Formats: sequence, C-alpha cells, structure tokens
Amino acid sequence: MSGKTTVLVTGGAGYIGSHAVLALKDAGHGVVVIDNLVTGFAWAVPDDVPLVRGDIADQPLVEATLRDHGVGAIMHFAGSVVVPESVENPLKYYHNNSAKTRDLIESAVRVGVPHFIFSSTAATYGIPDESPVKETTPQRPINPYGMSKLMTEFMLRDVAAAHPMNFCALRYFNVAGADPQGRTGQSTAGATHLIKVAVEAALGKRSHVGVFGTDFDTPDGTGVRDYIHVSDLADAHVLALDALMAEPDRNYMLNCGYGRGFSVLEVLDAVDRVTNRKIDRRMEGRRPGDPDALISDNRAIMDAFPWQPRHADLDQIVTHALAWERKLNEIRGE
Repeated sequence: MSGKTTVLVTGGAGYIGSHAVLALKDAGHGVVVIDNLVTGFAWAVPDDVPLVRGDIADQPLVEATLRDHGVGAIMHFAGSVVVPESVENPLKYYHNNSAKTRDLIESAVRVGVPHFIFSSTAATYGIPDESPVKETTPQRPINPYGMSKLMTEFMLRDVAAAHPMNFCALRYFNVAGADPQGRTGQSTAGATHLIKVAVEAALGKRSHVGVFGTDFDTPDGTGVRDYIHVSDLADAHVLALDALMAEPDRNYMLNCGYGRGFSVLEVLDAVDRVTNRKIDRRMEGRRPGDPDALISDNRAIMDAFPWQPRHADLDQIVTHALAWERKLNEIRGE
C-alpha cells in the first residue's frame, strides 16, 4: 500500500464525484473539490472539504488550487453526461468534456501533478461487436458524448508519454445506487438513469416509466445493462490512485462493471419488490443507437486492483437509491 496524498476532485459536488470524495476521505486522503455547481450541489460536499467554486478551464484558479493545497493527484469527474443532448448540442460536449479537460491537463502538467484519474465511459465502445465488452474491444463511439470522452483518453495517453504523469481511465458501465450511509446520492432533477427514474416513479414523482424498445435480442426483449453501485465505483477510484502512486510508470484503461447484466424489466421488477408496489410501465419505441446488451468484461480491473465489490446486488442498489430519494425529499422540503 502506497502513502496518502491530497486529491483535487473536479465535479466533486456531483453524483459520482461526491461519492469519490467520501471514499477518499474514508481512506485517509486529503481532498479539495472544484465544481462550478451547474449540475452539482454545494451541500453534497462535506463541511470539512474545501469547495472551490469555479470552472476547470479557469487555469489561474485551478493552478492556484493545486499549489495552495499541495495536490498530488486529480480525479476528474466534471463534464456533461446526457447522451441525447450530446447529439443535439455536440459543441457543448466537445467544449465541456474535451476542450476544458485539455486545459485541466495542461494545468496539471504546469504544476507537476503526477497522477490523473479520469471518469471515462462504456459509451466509447459505441455498439460493440462482442459481449461482454473487453478493454481491447474496438472503441467506435456513436455519439458526441462517447467521442468527447474517448478524446480525453487519447490526450491522457499522449501527455503521459511526454510528461512525468501517469493516469487511469475508468470506463463506467451503468452507475446506480447511493451511499449506503445516506450521505449523498443522485440528486440531479430530470435524470435519465433507469433506476433513478424508477424510484422516482415508485415515490409518485413520475406517473410512469417508459420502456424504450421491447424487440431487442435479449431474453425478455428489453435492453440489458451492467449496473454498478456508485460506492463500489468510488472504491475503484481510490484503488486506482493507490496503484498509480505505487507504480508511477504504469497507466491503466479499465472497464468498471460487475460483468453481468439486467434487463429493463428485471430492474423494474426489482423496484416493485423493494417498494412493494407496481410501477406503471409504458412500452415505447427504441431510442436510436441503443445496443441490445452492454455488459463489461471486468477481469482486467479485478486482476489489476484488489477490488472487491460490496454492493453487487440489484435489490440492494435499488434499496439505497430509494432511501436517498426519500432523503432528497427532506433536503428539498418536499
């Protein structure tokens, strides 16, 4: 086990970033957050963690933050994440996810930050030729969101070859759930994640859940996805940091998932079980570009890190998401 350092978490007031902040704190690392609070929430950052309100492309601000806090690593979560919006507004995604990340990486190089962990995505694979998806599966994004993330992987690879920095890009599959202790969760209004949408429907915040496509080549005809609990994902980031610090000449590009999938109907059945009520399901047409199944081959991350998922149970993921949704009602006074 390597030592501890101070980590700058970009987007640390958002969904996955706020869980990474908690995981880093729990592991004994120092943390500072930078977030423009466009989609994040200041209350999601613990009181004892400095929150710098600003943009990752503001290089004087970022570089002062890196120096002032003695930052030894960056975990980069800031960015835009809605796939259909990326198709409608590609320039927003290339600006927020590619151009601004380039500025952030440049700031890290200038200040001499040696380690960089990046939240990439399974969307870099597009519609893969194989399932489960391996790290060696060709990356052919079919939307600007996936392409904007793939561009960052390329940038990190090239920068690590030219400068004293190593990196880990973690390609997430479908992130879900919330902190088991109820400290943070998915809080964005109008979220598109299935489990988030389903628990909102179970609590009466939505009238129904749309099921987009019933003619996929899957056992029940609905799309199958690999759902990973957000706290297990956050733990993977902390282990990635340990690995980068232990071997400064090594880089990683790894899938983050459980290696098994659930269909849309199986997820809705789980929500029905946990809530003891029936969600209204409305069958609708496919969305363009949705693959039949997207499941990770997670052997590489299991081999690279001592990662032992603690929440790889669909009903538990739903239970934590539901508990957070109820707490969110209290936070918002609903």
